[in-house]
Amino acid sequence: MIYLSRRFVAFAAAAGGLALTLPLAAYAQAQGPIKIGVLTIDSGPFATYASLVEESARAVVDILNTEGGALGRKFEVVVQAHAGTPASAIAAANKLVQQGGVSFLTGQTPTSHSLAIAPRLDSLNALEIDVYSSGDDLMTKNCQPNFFRVTTPDSVVTATMRAFVKKSGAKTWNVISPDYAVGHTFAKKFSEMVQELGGSVQQTLYAPVGTNDFGSYISQLGAKPADALLVQLYMSDGNSFAKQQKQFGLFEKYHTVLGNGFATEFQMAAQGDSVLGVLNGLSYHYTMPGDRNAAFVKAFEARTKRKPIYTDADMMVALEMLRAAIVKAKSTDVPAVRAALAGLKAPTIFGEVEMRAADHTLIRQNGMAQVVKTADGKGTTFAMRSIEPGPTVFPPPSLECKAQ
Repeated sequence: MIYLSRRFVAFAAAAGGLALTLPLAAYAQAQGPIKIGVLTIDSGPFATYASLVEESARAVVDILNTEGGALGRKFEVVVQAHAGTPASAIAAANKLVQQGGVSFLTGQTPTSHSLAIAPRLDSLNALEIDVYSSGDDLMTKNCQPNFFRVTTPDSVVTATMRAFVKKSGAKTWNVISPDYAVGHTFAKKFSEMVQELGGSVQQTLYAPVGTNDFGSYISQLGAKPADALLVQLYMSDGNSFAKQQKQFGLFEKYHTVLGNGFATEFQMAAQGDSVLGVLNGLSYHYTMPGDRNAAFVKAFEARTKRKPIYTDADMMVALEMLRAAIVKAKSTDVPAVRAALAGLKAPTIFGEVEMRAADHTLIRQNGMAQVVKTADGKGTTFAMRSIEPGPTVFPPPSLECKAQ
């Protein structure tokens, strides 16, 4: 592992022969490692999870290297931490490319960061495979030729939630969301969906990122509870809100509580039983079917001593797709890899998926899960309630997108 800032044997056997086997002799090139630049955030509410992002990238690269890497070359992780603003994200991306010799970027890039970095990728001669953001703009008016994404965008999460919203019978909703771009766009899409189903959102609150005291927000939500509540608060903000709402019994005043980026596997240990019963959009769970996924879970756990969560799975699929594109292109040249990745269909831990050419968006599954007690009653875990295939929940490509 290289730090620039401050701060195929075993797996193939485990996969039952499903691991991708490359004709290494034909492709062997003495060009050194293929460097993967991983952006992390070391300040603010996202900093708590920077080490998990690093760990995920390191474990995934190690797994892929045991399978032979790509074109006879190994992958190598180069980490660049920054302060957590769009400006610092741009500076970190520049440093990875210009000083770190990186051509492929991923890591902790919330929507605002990806929106800032994506237009600069062409001039940097770099390609990003986003494993973090969720804003729809990145696959519509703000899509870019060198930007690809494997995560589930807001519209997909909304489509997956739709069946649960309808089933809940709730006619009125309250919403609390972060006061920045993705918080506003998702709240708007969720409100539109509720209205389409004959309901209404009676109250939407926006909390600044880094809020420590949610007392005033909890008071407002408790004073006029709706039938159901949607919580979209991330990382340490979500942890603080979960603990504080329990003191006031807020969730008990609602028939249904849905989460988006809230009550995730990242946060489960910190939130404990304060989020029991919350229904959460979940794009991946280690119990999902497939021999390759089962092998991935085994290999990942052997390296990290924990089960993979959705962000780990997204990192794995991002680099599986990148590897497949490099092999298809027979090159690590960015324009060649970009052309190979657009429209690429490849086997992954999610099964065969497609990186849609029109908007550089991975068409993959999404689901819903509920927070429940573990079998021994000592902790909490997720129980999957639904898994929807990608074609049923992803919107058609936007005419606004000019990714090609």
